[in-house]
Amino acid sequence: MLATTLIILLLLFCISIPVAAALGLLGFSLSALFSSFPLHRAIGEVSWSASQEFLLVAVPLYVFMGELLMRSGVAERMYAAIIRWLGWLPGGLMHSNVAASAMFAATSGSSVATAATIGTLALPEQKKYGYNERLFLGSLAAGGTLGILIPPSINMIVYGVLAGVSIPQLYLAAFIPGALLALIFMVTIAFACVIRPSLGVRSDRFSWRERCAALPDLIPPLGLFVLVIGSIYAGWATASESAALGVLAALGLTAYRKRLSLEVLRASIEGTFRITGMTMLIVVGAFFLNFVLSSIGLTGQLVQVIKELGWSPLGTMLAICLFYIILGCFMDAFSIMVTTAPVIVPIVIALGYDPIWFGVVMMLLTETGMITPPFGFNLFVIQSVRHRGPISDVAYGSFPFVIALLIAIGLLIAFPNIALWLPETVWLR
Repeated sequence: MLATTLIILLLLFCISIPVAAALGLLGFSLSALFSSFPLHRAIGEVSWSASQEFLLVAVPLYVFMGELLMRSGVAERMYAAIIRWLGWLPGGLMHSNVAASAMFAATSGSSVATAATIGTLALPEQKKYGYNERLFLGSLAAGGTLGILIPPSINMIVYGVLAGVSIPQLYLAAFIPGALLALIFMVTIAFACVIRPSLGVRSDRFSWRERCAALPDLIPPLGLFVLVIGSIYAGWATASESAALGVLAALGLTAYRKRLSLEVLRASIEGTFRITGMTMLIVVGAFFLNFVLSSIGLTGQLVQVIKELGWSPLGTMLAICLFYIILGCFMDAFSIMVTTAPVIVPIVIALGYDPIWFGVVMMLLTETGMITPPFGFNLFVIQSVRHRGPISDVAYGSFPFVIALLIAIGLLIAFPNIALWLPETVWLR
């Protein structure tokens, strides 16, 4: 049964069937092969159940918020301010790329939006100062991955729904790993530029007066982050309600910057519909597949097979990590998560690991896949913004950051409290 499932899934992906359709077709196939009941007749009920999940309301709201921020000028001013504070470091603007990506990730919840927005702002600066192009491109691709780790994260919301865990606790668990990963990225850049100074240069020197003058441009994204995340932990709003507050604040910022127009609203709404439609179709397909897998007993069978292997929990976890890293070379992060989480999470729990902790580990693993060739999604995003040259430049430049991600994953496995300390310490009302 397990081998048949994997073969059908790989076959569907190899012939370029869209992910949502592939999940649905796999569910239909498994139902026909292994069930004595017509499970496909439940697809209407399953689709309705998935679609009315209240937490998923946050997905289009976060997407809309990110779309507005991309067009409001907030990201542009934020990036210019960060350059003034971090440009003096070895590697100069590449540190600004990572820091700006982390700050934008804290307001958009999307890896693609983060990579595309910061990439558009940063690439003209690379030409101006003559940075090593490959490493510069790699810093943008890697910085974009922070979008699915640093709260608020669309992927974490969907993981929480699929795994049945608390979204606020997931957000708490991701704070320290998100900051740690951004720091590791910056250390990687500094180390590379100290070893080979030709890889990076320092940007223009700025006085303390100029730096302090730029601080107000950091307030809007930080204020938006505090509003969205703070409202959850203050007990004022749920995850979905806080996303609605974020949209209202983003509309206010766009109007304040005099960028709010019918054209901006139309483009933002179109982008939101496009991304949300794709996301929700995949979620519905994943829910149906999960229903079929549970009905035919495949999930329980897989857990039993893992137990019978006799591997230690750590050995099994390392095998799961390797599985995700390999899978990330061929699938995008969101598809990996919705396809595998319903099957892998019960195994992780059976091994004695915390599903909150594993949610953070899964984000890191799928982030690795986003900058791993041949199909790393962020590689294509940065290349599309770049408009020239081979995509291999982006892939080569991303390699040091793949190593950095593996280090972060290793630290999280060796020291689980990096993720669990905040959820266990902070009292949630």
